[in-house]
Amino acid sequence: MPLILVAGITLLASILLPFAVKPWLVRMGVVDVPSARSSHSRTTIRGMGVAVSLATAIGYAAAILLGAVTVDRSVFLVVFAVIGASAAVGWIEDLRGLSIRGRAAAQLGIGTAGSAALLVLTGQSFWWLPLAAVAIAAYINIANFMDGINGISSFHGILTGGAYAAAGVLAGQPWLTAGGAVLAMAFLGFLPWNLSRGSVFLGDVGSYLLGASAAALAVAGFLSGVYVEYLLTPLLVYLADTGYTLLRRIKSGERWYASHREHIYQRLTDVGFSHLQAAATVSACTAAVIVLGFIAATAPLPVVVLCAAGSLAVLALYLASPDLIGRFRRRQKVTRVPAS
Repeated sequence: MPLILVAGITLLASILLPFAVKPWLVRMGVVDVPSARSSHSRTTIRGMGVAVSLATAIGYAAAILLGAVTVDRSVFLVVFAVIGASAAVGWIEDLRGLSIRGRAAAQLGIGTAGSAALLVLTGQSFWWLPLAAVAIAAYINIANFMDGINGISSFHGILTGGAYAAAGVLAGQPWLTAGGAVLAMAFLGFLPWNLSRGSVFLGDVGSYLLGASAAALAVAGFLSGVYVEYLLTPLLVYLADTGYTLLRRIKSGERWYASHREHIYQRLTDVGFSHLQAAATVSACTAAVIVLGFIAATAPLPVVVLCAAGSLAVLALYLASPDLIGRFRRRQKVTRVPAS
């Protein structure tokens, strides 16, 4: 019952807060100017991730006050501290911008401090510190890179949060269940705004919040002994898209760190997909690998092998999808040309 209340409170807050936050952002003049990596063509209000951040804070507070998290509260609060600090850095980026070095230093600092605290609380070896810190900092950036079309971030938050909530139940980790539920509900409430035709954007505050939420919950879950299949699979499509795009740019001799719009989901829009269709494709692939990962976590070895092969096939199909769809549509155009 407490968890249901927490989910309901978070969802209600996420639905209502944008109505208060949007006029405030307008008065502050927080707008997004299209850049080389944008999939939008007009100046738009950004920073609506503030509403999602406030809903997340309300959800975490409700989870503590209503008793949804009665053990490992310290772990839960450290996760929230990582999320809050990351959202704050994103808000600064939205307001006045940060240098690449300053942004990277802040993200890595948050990842290091949060990971160190989690290592102390879980009693794990500090040999994990560099990997955990880099994982948090890297996924904050990955979520930011992938926040380029309407709906994609909300769908990712809903799926990842839902998966982590289920993982918490299966692993007996109430704090993970609560954190996942808050993440899912915070982005479910924002979904109608995120699907709108470019009226508002999450901004860096929202994408940093999303990346930090997913990464901090995953790192804390891993250090607490939760099956890695539960934790990694919700992130695989984002990781594959970003990693593959980075390798393609390096191989072609481009400046890999420069702004661009060459991610798979962006290339899907280039071959004719709408924002919703591209976001749905990412989400469908994510849902597929989540299901396969959850099955593999406790299955016998032959089933694990089949699930791993299935996941690789889903990822390979996703990475090849823009080329496959582009070829299919070109062939359709050729067949439609009347013979002279």
